[in-house]
Amino acid sequence: MTDGISGRGRGSESLLFLTDEQLRQGIEAMFFAYRGFTADPDRILAELSYGRAHHRALHFINAAPGTTVNNLLSILGVTKQSLNRVLRTLIDDGLVESHVGRVDKRERNLFLTEAGNELERRLSDAQRARMRDAYRSAGPEAVQGFKKVLEAMMDTDLRRHYLELREGRE
Repeated sequence: MTDGISGRGRGSESLLFLTDEQLRQGIEAMFFAYRGFTADPDRILAELSYGRAHHRALHFINAAPGTTVNNLLSILGVTKQSLNRVLRTLIDDGLVESHVGRVDKRERNLFLTEAGNELERRLSDAQRARMRDAYRSAGPEAVQGFKKVLEAMMDTDLRRHYLELREGRE
């Protein structure tokens, strides 16, 4: 008999088996975790009349300084019109700079300004603190398992972006 989650139990059973109810609980846990994960940054963003789209743009520009608008479109999966609206605000407010591409003059390379870096740091610090506490509480094996679950849930093209960002930091 297995415990339904770890697959541990009698005999050679090693397959993971989850009931629909356990999967539903996992889905609900992700919704509530996401609310917690975004709550602190949402409060900071609200003070500035920004939303989560602004946060995501700041995060990924910070992760890959000089990224192009097209690359950011691909990562975020938003329309060009939507991203342009967000970028226009961030540029007008002095948080992001747009430079003409060196190779392709039609490209725009995006960089955070000092003020943009500071805001991104405030937003990320809030999320890092929450994740650090959760990781400490769960322990190293759970952290590795959680990472594997998240990576397995990513669509192929998004996993590629994720791995490219990760490689850029190592």
